[in-house]
Amino acid sequence: MTHTPLATPPHTAPRPYQSYTYAYPHKTAYRPLAPRPALKDLWAGESRGSLSLYVHIPFCEVRCGFCNLFTRIGAPDDLTGRYLDAVRRQAAAVRGALGDDEPPRFVNAAFGGGTPTFLKPRELEQLCDIAEHEMGADLRAVPLSVEASPSTATTDRLDVLAARGTTRLSLGVQSFIEEESRSAARPQRRSDVEAALARIREAGIPVLNIDLIYGIDGQTAASWRQSLDAALAWRPEEIYLYPLYVRPLTGLGRHADPLRAGRDWDEQRLRRYREGRDHLLSHGYEQVSMRMFRRADAPPQGPDDYACQTDGMIGLGCGARSYTSTLHYSFDYAVSMREIRGIIDDYTATEDFSHALHGRHVDEGEARRRHLLQSLLQAEGLLGADYRLRFGADPWDDFRAELDVLAARGWLRGDGDDLLRLSAEGLAHSDAIGPEFFSPAVRDAMAAYELK
Repeated sequence: MTHTPLATPPHTAPRPYQSYTYAYPHKTAYRPLAPRPALKDLWAGESRGSLSLYVHIPFCEVRCGFCNLFTRIGAPDDLTGRYLDAVRRQAAAVRGALGDDEPPRFVNAAFGGGTPTFLKPRELEQLCDIAEHEMGADLRAVPLSVEASPSTATTDRLDVLAARGTTRLSLGVQSFIEEESRSAARPQRRSDVEAALARIREAGIPVLNIDLIYGIDGQTAASWRQSLDAALAWRPEEIYLYPLYVRPLTGLGRHADPLRAGRDWDEQRLRRYREGRDHLLSHGYEQVSMRMFRRADAPPQGPDDYACQTDGMIGLGCGARSYTSTLHYSFDYAVSMREIRGIIDDYTATEDFSHALHGRHVDEGEARRRHLLQSLLQAEGLLGADYRLRFGADPWDDFRAELDVLAARGWLRGDGDDLLRLSAEGLAHSDAIGPEFFSPAVRDAMAAYELK
């Protein structure tokens, strides 16, 4: 099937760093649900044969200056114990709502945050018990990914995770240069980072991921290469390269730097991205998305490394989302410490988890946008046959205007009549492309969201 783009005049490229489209619709488009639907009704018509499980732990020892994730610093007065008790109650309610007519089958699991390894070893055991005994996920039989920080990747914690079946450990390093770490309001010593990496390798977890950030104040091409080479020395199976964002209500966001608002910073980040991309490609890594690079000989992590963003996701914890085919739902969302503490306190005091509280309904049009975004923003691209099989329509018919714009900018590749793939520069501009496919309704909801 051949598609000829419409005659389109040249388009001015948007600024490259607008929004990381890791989920659609974005959580800022969620609203309180009225009435609050019962979970048993939400899941009544959903397939349970290929579910993803995500458990959110909203605690960190420090909060990085760039972080806008749902997490708080520290956990006084046995808060982690009360939080895990609430997760267990929520898991029991969700498992009951799923019923036994079609027992749920989990194909992957992830513990994120926050910092899941903030939990003590015995608490990590409890977390795994909840996933296995309450939800019925066999953690030793499916890919299990866990996020960690250098200071919490201790031997006793890693031993628990390895024994319980962890197949992937993601370490938030961000920079191996101590001055850059301080500049990003994430002070750490390189020796501590290296020691944590050694412990992870000794634990024998099959896949190590290292997160790095570019665009930090004071970072140069030379210092960026130094961080890249320090990461490569550990032969990690995966490396993620994240652009620095300065978002409202974060540590860096409270101290606005006008230099970070201009196109010079955009160009600086694009240069660091291209340098990092080319360096990793030259060392045998394959590009999976704008951010993700995987070593060519890395062991597979299951049929779909992005399954946590597909329909059929069950999220536990007050920062987790759950996805059915028609509703995405979660608890309330915030960035400021005061608001986050209040939401966590409310969560730990909750006894009845049988209803969805906040969310957004996903109609056919939004489902099409979601499918396109999840595919197009990956290096493999979108196969038209898959889209037609699911929706009975062609992506060019549904999104011709947006796709023509990408083609006019040179951001689409001509790899075949039925394959939509971004060019190298298209991938580089993923954070500009994603928002262009948001529906007007989602854009309006995100714009109306009141930051807190």
